[in-house]
Amino acid sequence: MLGRGRNSGKQFTVGYLLALLWGRKCTGTDRWVLVWLFYDSIVHITLEGPFVYMSLYGTVATSDNICAELWKEYGKADTRWLHSDPTIVSLELLTVVLDSCLALVLVYAILKDKYYRHFVQITLCVCELYGGWMTFCPEWLLGSPSLHTANWLYLWVYLVFFNGVWVVVPGLLLWQSWLSLKRSHQAQPSMCEKKAQ
Repeated sequence: MLGRGRNSGKQFTVGYLLALLWGRKCTGTDRWVLVWLFYDSIVHITLEGPFVYMSLYGTVATSDNICAELWKEYGKADTRWLHSDPTIVSLELLTVVLDSCLALVLVYAILKDKYYRHFVQITLCVCELYGGWMTFCPEWLLGSPSLHTANWLYLWVYLVFFNGVWVVVPGLLLWQSWLSLKRSHQAQPSMCEKKAQ
């Protein structure tokens, strides 16, 4: 667990520094959004990317790769990550390729104040939430045979905390997009008013 925590801390620090460097002209809120987006893409590429590679060319359980040690530890909470479970590998493949790219496109959209910012933000958040749902819902429907929930650390830190972050933050970003779209809509005259003139 210490390895995963240290790794996550380093990834967050890099995301924070990148957001400070590139987001100097952004609002405080958008700077924190950039921290998340840099962190999110770094995690997808540097942690989940190697997982996908190991799973496509073997399994985490049989790999002696240094990154495999982190996944072996997480596999104590959810054994599907050890044996190249097709659902998990499929979702992670999408996450590594699609979500990391969307996060970086969103970084660009925020930095350049692009009109499509909230469309990309909503798309990314829905992808993140869908990935979390599809990771756990099928397992819950089967009675959670691969989840080790009797151990406090595995349940509350590995499963709830590490995965919960990818529910809470996308939820907050969806709310931010909702409010932005609402303000944008309220600033425009309604189509009914235009036709009446």
